Amino acid sequence: MVGSITPEQNLSAAESCAAAISGRFGGSGIEVSVERHSNHKKYAFVRMTTPPQHWIALAKWLKFELDVNYCSMVTGTHFPDGPENRGWEVAYHFLRQPIVDQKPNTCTVHDVEQLSGNDIPVEFEVFIPLPQSDTPTVPSIQSIWVGADWNEKETWDLVGIRFEGHENMHRVLNPHDSPDGFHPLQKQHKLRYHDHNEMYDDAQGFLRKPADEGRVK
Repeated sequence: MVGSITPEQNLSAAESCAAAISGRFGGSGIEVSVERHSNHKKYAFVRMTTPPQHWIALAKWLKFELDVNYCSMVTGTHFPDGPENRGWEVAYHFLRQPIVDQKPNTCTVHDVEQLSGNDIPVEFEVFIPLPQSDTPTVPSIQSIWVGADWNEKETWDLVGIRFEGHENMHRVLNPHDSPDGFHPLQKQHKLRYHDHNEMYDDAQGFLRKPADEGRVK
């Protein structure tokens, strides 16, 4: 790509996407806004909050109507002291970019200041709050964006949020023989250990020994 998109291109594209999403999903509980980064250029991006039951419909619409073609990151957070309707939250990050796979021995050069419509790069951020539960679950988008494959595995491995429909889910950062229920970024974990086996004692972290109270690994 040659050059950098202008602030006017960026804001116009972000506002157009936000308006299209609101027009398609208005009244469904999906909230949409245009936000700005805090860096020097303060580029705009689209932020959405969606109930889990509408996530697949929204994801497919983003992919096939707004040409969002890259899932860059998935993260999850545990809020044990949060309200009943927000005990967990999944955050997805996406990009729309005009770059596509090239045939061998070919090269497409984009002059970004000449881009228009769905070719203008835009960032998207999607939050999915989940209710308080011992088994937080959200539909997987592995079949929509292949980039979600690893990221959803990592989020389940570390946080314990399940991605319903994900194929080949397995540990990717913790040991493969980690006990069921051990997800170290859940907030109830306050384990201390000095060797490999001690972290498996009370894997879910709910039963505290008196000597462990207030201790962090």
